Amino acid sequence: MPTKIGINGFGRIGRLDLRAAFDSEELEFVHI
Repeated sequence: MPTKIGINGFGRIGRLDLRAAFDSEELEFVHI
């Protein structure tokens, strides 16, 4: 079961996290 993650904004860290999650099947973004 994937870990659900929410991002608060698309700053430097938010963009890096989103790119990393595209390569991982263990993370799922539920809110941006």
